[in-house]
Amino acid sequence: MTSEALVVDVSRDWMIACDVQQRFMQGLDRATEILDYMALTIGDASGKGLAAALMIANVQSSLRTAALFAGNDMAALLKAVNLQVHASSLADRYATLFYGVFDGAARTLRYVNAGHNPPMVVRRDNSISWLETGGAPIGMFPDSNYEVGAVQLIPGDLVLAYTDGVIEAVNPAGEEWGVEGLRRAAAESFKQCADDIVHSIFASMDEFSRAHQGDDATVAVLRAH
Repeated sequence: MTSEALVVDVSRDWMIACDVQQRFMQGLDRATEILDYMALTIGDASGKGLAAALMIANVQSSLRTAALFAGNDMAALLKAVNLQVHASSLADRYATLFYGVFDGAARTLRYVNAGHNPPMVVRRDNSISWLETGGAPIGMFPDSNYEVGAVQLIPGDLVLAYTDGVIEAVNPAGEEWGVEGLRRAAAESFKQCADDIVHSIFASMDEFSRAHQGDDATVAVLRAH
């Protein structure tokens, strides 16, 4: 294989990975009064390229299928997804997953964090809490159990979820942007709508890293109204 063909193949892997991540975030209901989105799902697979994209696609398919039968039992839902993914994936392949559903009546976000970077809840007073409750990454073990967490959201609160590629962005000196860089970017754009906050975060990340992207990067933001 020539070097030119190799570059084309790698480029296609990145395109497939990006497409899968975008599809992973589609189909989520939107609210018009109290929250920008009614549900939040974000995942990240071990490895890179096409294999990782296919792993995320497997998680996505299993999640959608299990949701038809598990109802509101989020712990049972994630347990079913994990079992299916473990049975249908290659050894040593797994994916982290954060899955949250907003209860408008109670103004509560119920969630399960399966080994993903803990999303942050940014309050109007600049305090931050982390959404860590859950269990092991999806597909790592066949018999994993999951715990459901909950957080109360008041008007103005942000929920910010992200993948490793965001906080591991590096500048020319080799320094990582980190969670603190992400937190600062969110604070600077706090009063904007969710979509604009995402754009501002990526603009800040690109400025820091000189637009050098070493890994796929995804950010999802929910704003409580």
